[in-house]
Amino acid sequence: MRRFVVILLALAGFAVVAVAARRVAFRMELRRQAAGDPDHSITVGTLTRHYLVHVPAPLPPGRPAPLVLVFHGGGGHDWNMPGHTHFDSLADRDGFIVAYPDSVNRNWNDGRELSSADDVAFVRALIGELERAYPIDPHRIYATGISNGGFFSNRLACELTDKIAAIASVAATMPEPLVPTCKPSRPISVLYMHGTKDPLVPIGGGVVGLPHGRSHGRNISLADAAQFWRTQDQISSAPVAEDLPVRVNDRTRVRREVWSGGKQNTQVVVYTIEGGGHTWPGGEQYLPALVVGKASHNLDATPVIWDFFKTQSLP
Repeated sequence: MRRFVVILLALAGFAVVAVAARRVAFRMELRRQAAGDPDHSITVGTLTRHYLVHVPAPLPPGRPAPLVLVFHGGGGHDWNMPGHTHFDSLADRDGFIVAYPDSVNRNWNDGRELSSADDVAFVRALIGELERAYPIDPHRIYATGISNGGFFSNRLACELTDKIAAIASVAATMPEPLVPTCKPSRPISVLYMHGTKDPLVPIGGGVVGLPHGRSHGRNISLADAAQFWRTQDQISSAPVAEDLPVRVNDRTRVRREVWSGGKQNTQVVVYTIEGGGHTWPGGEQYLPALVVGKASHNLDATPVIWDFFKTQSLP
């Protein structure tokens, strides 16, 4: 009987190992298939960190290329983002490099205590690694992301302003705990895109997470986040506001507000998506609208973000 128990325990152990191996293999296959972008790793402290890189072929000769860092949302991975945002095809057309970093526990350390990883140190090390490997323009490095990745882009605007020229935050404002600690070393341009019917990150600020679900900390309102960066950039002018044309009848509308004239030519841009949910505008409806809200197709976030980045550079 004892021998039978030992054999069962051994078989159970083999089964656990086999399942774990299949999961690792599945993860690696997903990484390999993600838009064909090669998987890279870098050691930061005691952790091995992963990221995907897309490099246009060929890069424009004779001049360094901009770099766009694209951060996944909470619960996601780097491989989610190439197909979700379609930055690769835009990079091929306009000649910039895209990197898709991966978090440690499927969450970025954006100030809400979702992760204990030193993700700011990871991004700094990653930029250095990419600058050594490719002809990157150090004055034109940008960060964008959705949800947790958008919140984390705000943290980079606070703590990595010596490297990041501008950020764009989709379906995220600023984490409430980040605001009192945010001390950027220079002015920085910021763009927000946010849906009025985002059920996870309330546009008016409050508890982050699905109604009646687990709290993921708190965020400040979109209006307060835009005001925060206008104060940092010393922008006092009134915005230029415009309702964008309705391209498709999906019951969403888009209003753009642009505050210009900031120190070092910075600006703050806000796209408010009336009827939009917790989604990437112009992207797929990755979950039912009843869960995350509607994905608007009256705005294509990726080219709009790139057009904004193109106007920004470090002094």
